[in-house]
Parts: sequence; structure tokens; C-alpha cells
Amino acid sequence: MPLQVGDKAPDIKTSEFSLASLKGQRVVVFFFPKADTPGCTKEACEFRDASKTFSKKKAAIIGISPDKPAAHAKFVAKYSLPYTLVADPDHAIAEAYGVWKEKSMYGRKYMGIERTTFVIDEKGRIAHIFAKVHPAGHAAEVLEALAG
Repeated sequence: MPLQVGDKAPDIKTSEFSLASLKGQRVVVFFFPKADTPGCTKEACEFRDASKTFSKKKAAIIGISPDKPAAHAKFVAKYSLPYTLVADPDHAIAEAYGVWKEKSMYGRKYMGIERTTFVIDEKGRIAHIFAKVHPAGHAAEVLEALAG
């Protein structure tokens, strides 16, 4: 069954990051398909540009994709991303959040990330879900949800 608002957020634990370490604050977890591609860059840079506003709202930003850590390091350096990116090459985190889905491009079916953002509250519960995200204007949309 897909995750719903009010559900406990699945734990995210890698050697570099643990969601549990952010308990007590709000967390914006955005899943994106691939670092340094046009849509993902747009989304990541919008979160970067709004990062101070997210901090003022006591919300951490975490980006997750199936890329390897080296690709994330290049992406962070190239665009000065001030938040954590979590590598999920085996897509275990994406599967736990229900965003690893069958996709289709030019008639070819394949598995990949469905661009989705979760807002997790201070108690570790899902407060908001943005499914099938359009990158342009998304960070502002998430900020609006945090204001409510």
C-alpha cells in the first residue's frame, strides 16, 4: 500500500546519512531521477535558492537519487547545493517510499524514480506528499505547504 499522509516515514539510513538524526525537525525529502539532467538541476537549484527560507522554517532538505556518491559530489560542487544528497544506487530507499516505478519513454518501459517529494514532520510522520512533481516552481510549492 502506498505511503499516505500521517504514516510514519520509512527510515533512511546510509553510511553518510540517517533520517533519525533529524528527528525533532521537519524534513523535506525530494526524490529525483538523475543528477545533472535538466529537470533535476532545475529542481535542485530551486531548493538551493530557497534553502535559507527552508532553514528559517526549521526544515532540512534531503535529495535522493539512484546516482552513486561520486555523481552527487560533482552535482553538489557544480551547483553549490547546500543540503545533503543521499545515494540510493540499489533503490532500496525509493522502494520503501514507493517512488521506484515502471516508466515509459518512446514506447520503452523501464524502472526509475517517479519525481516525488515528502514533507516529514518533527515526529517522523509524513505531513505532505507531492507526487509526479514538475521541477519548475516546486520549491515554492513545498514552502507553501510548510507555512500551512
